[in-house]
Amino acid sequence: MDLPVMPPIKPMLAKALDALPDGELALEPKWDGFRCIVFRDGDEITLGSRNQKPFNRYFPEIFEPLKASLPQRCVIDGELIVEIDGSLDFDALGQRIHPADSRVNMLADKTPVSFVAFDVLALADDSLLERPFGERRAVLEAIAENFEQSIYLAPMTTDRELAMEWFDTMEGAGLDGLIAKPLDGVYVENKRVQFKLKHVRTIDCVVAGYRIHKSGDGVGSLVLGLYDDSGGLRHVGVSSSFTAKKRVELLDDMAPYLLEDPSIHPWASWMDPEAHSSNGSMPGAPNRWSGANGRDHSWIAVRPERVVEVKYVLATDGRFRGTTRFMRWRPDREPESATLDQFPTPEPFDIGTVLRNSP
Repeated sequence: MDLPVMPPIKPMLAKALDALPDGELALEPKWDGFRCIVFRDGDEITLGSRNQKPFNRYFPEIFEPLKASLPQRCVIDGELIVEIDGSLDFDALGQRIHPADSRVNMLADKTPVSFVAFDVLALADDSLLERPFGERRAVLEAIAENFEQSIYLAPMTTDRELAMEWFDTMEGAGLDGLIAKPLDGVYVENKRVQFKLKHVRTIDCVVAGYRIHKSGDGVGSLVLGLYDDSGGLRHVGVSSSFTAKKRVELLDDMAPYLLEDPSIHPWASWMDPEAHSSNGSMPGAPNRWSGANGRDHSWIAVRPERVVEVKYVLATDGRFRGTTRFMRWRPDREPESATLDQFPTPEPFDIGTVLRNSP
């Protein structure tokens, strides 16, 4: 491979804001997928990931569409997504990262990925990194005239009112906000020089346990649950990133609720280390993303009697994506009132409308 911009490249990033900034901006939907930079030199293609490890072995079905759609020599920044029943499905996309070739090939047929292009870093012998985004977008739109099969151009507008309509309506298609790009901005590796506006909400959860901080000093994370329709307490995620002072305070807060007999906890059977090996979704269990890092995932059970309000950005199938932010205790709430139906249900919006009506 011989390109003016060579892998690996760390993609340009976006800083979270509470409102759109001033200035001339290109506004795009924020995709809920895997960031991917495609390097093509003839028949040779590298799918670069955010952590710079190639995605090539996991998504074999995307290579022929890329070859049919992209110029012979180019570098395109974008997102790998999975579309199911008119919506993006990040969980299905996550399942595609698997060590077994047989499963990779099976899922390539069952849940194929598409690629959404939103920037171009190089074309033929020219690096475009120092060109303003407005010019790069024009180049990308010309390239996109040849897109076919599962390769798409990300919609873009400079109309703030239209962008906020996208923000409000496209959540129902699995999109999670807006990306704002200065039209005069150059491409800067691994820097938050763009902006993102995401849906941020709060929800009341039951504290079912906690983990000790890796320093051994106080609470590292609170283990959270919500009640389902049958009255069962479901694990939905954790709240973490506390200050040193808050970690100690939380340890004192939890002390009166420690269970002398953990066997009466709703999740008692999940405390068996052997059970963790077969179920990566339970509290304290390692998973494919973090299980190999040697961290201690054990947790301490408490009586599920305290309710906490937390701030979150994304939830999928009744579970937080990533950690939540502790806001405040809710002594006015009964634990049984902290239910799964607090999660909003956006109006359905067909992702195909977004993808196939791109300019």
